[in-house]
Amino acid sequence: MYTGLQHLHSGLAYLVLLALIIIVIYALIGSLSNKQFTDKDRKIALIGFILAHLQLTVGLILYFVSPLGFEMLKSGSAMSDSAVRLTAVEHPLVNIIAIVIITIGYSKAKKGTIPRARFRSIYMMYAIGLVLLLSRIPWTAWLG
Repeated sequence: MYTGLQHLHSGLAYLVLLALIIIVIYALIGSLSNKQFTDKDRKIALIGFILAHLQLTVGLILYFVSPLGFEMLKSGSAMSDSAVRLTAVEHPLVNIIAIVIITIGYSKAKKGTIPRARFRSIYMMYAIGLVLLLSRIPWTAWLG
């Protein structure tokens, strides 16, 4: 189960990052071209929203079943080793913050009335979330 969750979490990460990049560019173009914000635009943003939340759910499950996550915090050795600290503390905390920011961006766009502001909410908040996600990926473990 643990190995399957690891593979799902890694594979889904590629989809999340790709979707967020595409959505940020799409919303930026929509804002700059003064396009009307339609239901299609909201659904495109919803794809990134759902993928990010699915990734968070898988990550949280993995965190509690992994010997590298919550167990390292209980042992007390997480803060002295930077690689363990990244996996046990920084990666989950920053990614939760990133997904909260993505959620705020989607919610503001959904409730907004001015098309340009709705696009701006998506591209700004999703881009901030994307940068935060990219900053805390354990690149050495992820790429090999």
